[in-house]
Amino acid sequence: MTHTGATTMATARTRRTQAQRDAMTVEIGFALFTGALLAAAVFALLALPAFLGLVSGGARGGLYSAAGTVAAVAFLARVVRVLSRFDRHRSAEDEPGPHA
Repeated sequence: MTHTGATTMATARTRRTQAQRDAMTVEIGFALFTGALLAAAVFALLALPAFLGLVSGGARGGLYSAAGTVAAVAFLARVVRVLSRFDRHRSAEDEPGPHA
């Protein structure tokens, strides 16, 4: 039985230094923290009419649902954006040549 695929990929990867692992951990924390702040701000802004009592009944529930959905999308978009930018920056550093 021969090992292909995952084994070959695992041996082809370079080992990360402790500083690189720490940087990734900090970046993940930053992405989650700023994503949560953005989601809270978006939810508060969109649900403000319900908080102020300007909307009542079923519309209030619908407004909360819509605000929660948009806030969740904003959270995910922020996390993906931060982590993808970090990955692109890290990939550029791995390539030989001058860096900006």
